[in-house]
Amino acid sequence: MILANTGSMKGVNPGAAYAQAFGSLPEGTRYLDPWSQGFNPSEQKAGEEQKSSDMRPQLKAVLDTGMKSIATKALGPESGGAGTAGYALVPVYVDPRIVDQSRKYTPLVEMIPRVTNMGLTADYNIITAKGSAVTANPDAALTEADDTYDRQSKPIKFLYSVGRVLGPMQAAMPSYMLEGFQPTGAGNVAGTTFAPAGAPNAKQLEVLMKARAMKELEEELIVNGSISSDATEYDGIVALQSTTNKTDLNTSALTWDDVEETVQAAFDDGGRPKLAIASSSVVTDLRKIMIDTFRFTPDQLTAGAALPFGIPPQLVLQTMVGPIPVIPSMNLSNTSGSKAIYFLDTDFIEMRVLQDMTYEDLAHTNDSSKFMLKIYECLIMRATGFNSWIGEIA
Repeated sequence: MILANTGSMKGVNPGAAYAQAFGSLPEGTRYLDPWSQGFNPSEQKAGEEQKSSDMRPQLKAVLDTGMKSIATKALGPESGGAGTAGYALVPVYVDPRIVDQSRKYTPLVEMIPRVTNMGLTADYNIITAKGSAVTANPDAALTEADDTYDRQSKPIKFLYSVGRVLGPMQAAMPSYMLEGFQPTGAGNVAGTTFAPAGAPNAKQLEVLMKARAMKELEEELIVNGSISSDATEYDGIVALQSTTNKTDLNTSALTWDDVEETVQAAFDDGGRPKLAIASSSVVTDLRKIMIDTFRFTPDQLTAGAALPFGIPPQLVLQTMVGPIPVIPSMNLSNTSGSKAIYFLDTDFIEMRVLQDMTYEDLAHTNDSSKFMLKIYECLIMRATGFNSWIGEIA
């Protein structure tokens, strides 16, 4: 029988180790004696077999049982050396699905018409006043009436999203699935606002994430962009609409009368709002108002509504200009006194695009692959008077 020293004896229980090797044999038992106890070679008779004592065959079964006990107790999921993510001898199996917990809905990216634009500014004309038509007597003196035109110009702005992947990461990283991911914004299949996207390698994963970041930046700028706050941004809905047709609640609670009067303000200025965007808490407020005021059931709040790109309306307001679907924006504040809802005539709102999202490799100067995504665009609202909004809602 071979007894091997398999490591340090630190922490070993001598009694347990003895029992694992020798079972119940008393201490001091001679288990191997080629010269049996009391045997004298001089007394051995010619032809007589040499007497000996060897208990190792019987002890082997005891040792086997002891070694199995050691294997069971010493090497298990709670031992073997702790690593950063598990135990040294147990591999870590990572779920191939990745969820972007920072994601934001980007419905306006998909719902605002995108229009090609040549040059570094978006220029357009508007009529601010018409010369009046008149009634007159036969053969009366006729005087022309002048119309007033105005040229508007908005600068194209430049959006970038840059990524870099090291060579070893490209070689070593397995494929992943980005759950709940739709890089085009809000989805284009009804009921599938966020569809999963496959990332077969590290670079594709990085490209997808940078595309998503770009769309979220677009959505933020469409709502809250402000040249006066950051000269690299373009003005968004909040800045362009400014105080035009504003119903200021001065931190008061929203009522249905506020909705009707605000929509009427847009109508009286020539607008026909077709879409409303609101703080998510305002959408909740409106649902409560409609249920309490009109006795709607929750399933009736969206009846008959349909929006492009598979974006579901959260509710539909039945107003003097017809039904207005309302969608919540993750880019509008839910702070009491800062909540808002905008009623938009989308026929006169455009994204003017010099260059839509484009992929381009950047300089390869070391063991990495660097790239960028870019968009050249700005938002224009041809007639802010066709829109209206309620601000400073409690």
